[in-house]
Amino acid sequence: MPFFETTMQQMQAFRQLQRAKQEGCSPVALTGCAMVQKAQLALTLSSPEQPVLILTGEEAEARRLCADINTMTNDPQTALLFPSKELVFAPAEGVSTAYVHARLGVLSALQQKTCSVVAASIEALMQPVIPPEQLQQESLTLKNGDTIPMDTLRKKLISMGYQHCEAVEGAGQFSIRGAIVDIFSAQAPQPYRMEFWDEEVDTISFFDPQTQRRTESVSEMMLIPAKETLCPPEELAERIRSHAKTLRGKYAAVAKEHLLQEAQQLEDGLDLVQIDKYYPLIHETPALLTDYGFSTVLLSEYSSIAETARALLSRHREDCKVLLEDGVLCRGLDGYYQEPEVLQERLSKRFCIYANQFLQGGTHVAYEKLLSMEWVQLSPWGGELRQLIEDLKSYLEQHSTIFLLAGSEKTLPILQNDLQESGIPCKLAEGETEWLPDTVYLRTGSLSGGYYCPETNLVVMTQGRTMRAGSRKRRIHKEGAALHSLSDLTPGDLVVHATHGIGRFLGIRKLELEGMTKDYITIQYRGNENLYVPVTQMDLVSRYISGRDDSGVKLNRLSSVEWQKTRNNVKHAVKDMAKELTELYAKREKSQGFAFYPDSREQTDFEARFPYIETDDQLQSIAEIKADMERSRPMDRLLCGDVGFGKTEVALRAAMKCILSGKQCAILVPTTVLAMQHYQTALRRFETFPVNIVLLSRYNSPKQTKENLKKIRSGVADLVIGTHRVVQKDVQFKALGLAIVDEEQRFGVAHKEKFKEMFPGVDMLTLSATPIPRTLNMAMSGIRDMSVIAEPPQDRYPVQTCVMEYHLGVLVQAMRRELKRGGQVYYIHNRVETMSQTAAKLQEVMPEARIAIANGQMDEKELTEIWRQLVEYEIDILICTTIIETGVDVPNVNTLIIERADCFGLSQLYQLRGRVGRSNRRGYAYFTFRRDQVLSEEAAKRLTAMREFTQFGSGFQIAMRDLEIRGAGSLLGGRQHGHMEAVGYEMYLQLLNEAIAEEKGEPIQKTAECVVDVQMEAHIPETYIESLSQRLDIYRKIAAITTEEDQSELLDELIDRYGEPPKAILGLLTVALLRNRAAQLGITEITQRNQTLYFYIEHPTQEQITALACAYRGKIVFNGMQKPYIGVKLEPKRLPLEQMQDVLTIMMQANQKSDET
Repeated sequence: MPFFETTMQQMQAFRQLQRAKQEGCSPVALTGCAMVQKAQLALTLSSPEQPVLILTGEEAEARRLCADINTMTNDPQTALLFPSKELVFAPAEGVSTAYVHARLGVLSALQQKTCSVVAASIEALMQPVIPPEQLQQESLTLKNGDTIPMDTLRKKLISMGYQHCEAVEGAGQFSIRGAIVDIFSAQAPQPYRMEFWDEEVDTISFFDPQTQRRTESVSEMMLIPAKETLCPPEELAERIRSHAKTLRGKYAAVAKEHLLQEAQQLEDGLDLVQIDKYYPLIHETPALLTDYGFSTVLLSEYSSIAETARALLSRHREDCKVLLEDGVLCRGLDGYYQEPEVLQERLSKRFCIYANQFLQGGTHVAYEKLLSMEWVQLSPWGGELRQLIEDLKSYLEQHSTIFLLAGSEKTLPILQNDLQESGIPCKLAEGETEWLPDTVYLRTGSLSGGYYCPETNLVVMTQGRTMRAGSRKRRIHKEGAALHSLSDLTPGDLVVHATHGIGRFLGIRKLELEGMTKDYITIQYRGNENLYVPVTQMDLVSRYISGRDDSGVKLNRLSSVEWQKTRNNVKHAVKDMAKELTELYAKREKSQGFAFYPDSREQTDFEARFPYIETDDQLQSIAEIKADMERSRPMDRLLCGDVGFGKTEVALRAAMKCILSGKQCAILVPTTVLAMQHYQTALRRFETFPVNIVLLSRYNSPKQTKENLKKIRSGVADLVIGTHRVVQKDVQFKALGLAIVDEEQRFGVAHKEKFKEMFPGVDMLTLSATPIPRTLNMAMSGIRDMSVIAEPPQDRYPVQTCVMEYHLGVLVQAMRRELKRGGQVYYIHNRVETMSQTAAKLQEVMPEARIAIANGQMDEKELTEIWRQLVEYEIDILICTTIIETGVDVPNVNTLIIERADCFGLSQLYQLRGRVGRSNRRGYAYFTFRRDQVLSEEAAKRLTAMREFTQFGSGFQIAMRDLEIRGAGSLLGGRQHGHMEAVGYEMYLQLLNEAIAEEKGEPIQKTAECVVDVQMEAHIPETYIESLSQRLDIYRKIAAITTEEDQSELLDELIDRYGEPPKAILGLLTVALLRNRAAQLGITEITQRNQTLYFYIEHPTQEQITALACAYRGKIVFNGMQKPYIGVKLEPKRLPLEQMQDVLTIMMQANQKSDET
């Protein structure tokens, strides 16, 4: 039996507890338990058939208990966290559903008997849940071979709370395309794809929402509801109307208006985001978490639970009061949180253990039995080896059995080796059945604390908590994967045609010519001239993307020289840049620097002490930087990654490598506050190593500065962190080896260049917080060294997001709640002129709050002071512009409010939202808008996008892409940025690739430019792919086919996503491949007039003409005049496509023969 259960069962108090349970003696008070013992106790008492519920005051404690239990069993599914959810009573457009889905997942796991322990905060218990019988009834299991009519399935999914969409991207969505159904179940790791044969389920598999391709097959799937409050819309509307009739009193009229409006919304088939407030109308008796089969409940620190419950109820009543006055709530709907009496009554039917560290009075609980356990709490081991060895030796002298949990897989062998060298008997704990005294057992993982148990002479020691490594699937980046820019193209968007320039996309038109239907892309140019592009030439069209809004972009005229001019200007500029960069790179390759030593044992030790699991991107970047440092030429590398993605750790590892090679390292940052933050991080990180760190900034007194300068000159200072102060003349390094510039986009190029001039031959590492597109990274590889961290660290909690109309009452409640839990708030008001009024208005309603203002028009000194106050908790609410995008990382700010969020692009909202929820607390974001008389079409479009983004995370790709384009602009610098805007990002990238290839003397890969227009069905029928954006995406992929491998790969994708393709599509695939072959032969156009195929070719060879003349005697015409062509008459009953294929094959064979001779 596993270690933790075995050792708990040996304790006398535990046996007494079991006896009390058998005798039905409850409640029992148990004292002497710290966090880790409560986890051990719950685990030992539980089983999947008899799960245990742990109740805590705060959610963070519940999360830690789950982590402890799952570490003990080494299984992430043993204990699950049941989170509380955000209640939205005021009308909202969209609310993120991550926590609702997590709750439903736990309830379903309890019904399926797949978990043993559930931990929940008192708030989560006070919120009603979906009744067990309704969850059972609304869940759906489908296996291969089951039959279900498509219409029944659609209705069932809608009744379960799923939303129909074109392409499934997030949990809670489904889509139906012919015989293929995609569903993302609320608790599944990936979405499911089912293929039907008539009404029978033929196959079921998972698929990747990013590529939309199947991953692995499964034999069955289980779907749980996507919402906790379910009720048929007509029935709920009827109940709301009946309830409205019963209202009386002061606020009845306004409440009735709200209720009838929402009833109407339901009858019109619209989704009601705030449906939770109608729970009391749907269920007479509320169902609670305790109704899901728990026979034992462990209450952790009861006084904290009771205190939290009181505070929650009083806050809820306050909130309801405001909402009742506004008519948003009414009598009968204001009792969502359950009263303590109700909870007490439900708990009294179960075996309750009140586990506390000390016996507490004043809890008004009549205990049936008092038990206590004797443990000595041990704090986690901080990584100091000498201390650990001393402690272990003293316990071994007492003949104890010692169990040591030591961090991650990578640290275990290091530790085992160290201990054995110190003469301590230790072995890895692998499937042991008995635990011997005088031995140290080692295992991975870490707990919240350790303990010594005198009763059993047992010691448990643990390293400080690390983030769990989780079973993360490694993401494989396709080298330079192109941006999916056409899949989200909608009529009205701007596009770039390679030969005609920038126009407006109007949609796809079906044109019928000589009895054949073809699809054409319609692009409108200046002067309302339209261009019809055959879909087979889709690769000539790309979406216009630049770093700014589309509104000021000028359309080109059709067939004017203006576009060619623009394109040529950009071509020259790009060429110059490529030349400059290539020369610079070549010069750097020749210059001599210092080659740092390979990794030593100290370096490995330093890296092993990083308390988190590195992301793949981090490891890749570290490897690239080290390889650069070990070369003798000076490094000049750019490291990109969003704030909080772990750039600092990568930089500190480089710094350590530099220091261990006997050189000094300097970290240059733009602001004093940031310097202070880096300094504190470095002190913590280098704690156990003899590294001397100094800070140069305005915070220092003149005396300190003088001392620090002396240390730098003499070489005593190993690591110097500072602002522009580091670049001043009086700072003289003894042996500078590495300079790290944390530019945060705010260092002038001049400063950086000055730094390079001052220290020639020094390795440079620049950190940037703007993401850079991988496509650009690929293009620049070989002329610019770049490392990209695009992967967020694990264990980031989802930010609870709400899209709603601006409602001051609701926002004030949100801010008060944040301040009550000791947090801070960002309030974004993007107009500098009216900021003071907004601050005054908030100060009036929240006199207790300390409010400050920050915007880009303030000078550096003022801003630095504000950041300092924010970091040191002297400000509660910061009213600011989007300046926080590049600001300092403040983990204590966990609520974000954005006014007029409909004026921001998705990418900005995504980046701003990333500023909260960065600690172990849940973050909240409120995207508000003002519903003017009429929302402009653009704003409405943005609202829809925001809502989708919030609820399902869809549009994430777009957000990232827009952000990256902005990053591309900042990397290329001002002048090039202008050129990028002139032709759009994709065209710019193509020109850049060509220029760089030319500079390096590599062959330029040009795309096939051959126009094919023959009589054949060439379109994707709407019956096969209904969605316009998906049709465009497939057209784009078809146009990009260059080899037979590409063709079969795309055919597989079509069958996978949409089923067997019709003939018209197979024709399109063949044309795409032939077009490429024709282009390689030098053919620029293939057209069909009447019964003849014309192949326009500039220089046909004699061999080609002879071979064709032999094959088609008397049916061939050759014209060598102005526009040379070869004409081939169609043979009777042959399809033009087949004959075209034959002609191209004959021409290719003729070429091969002439090459051989």
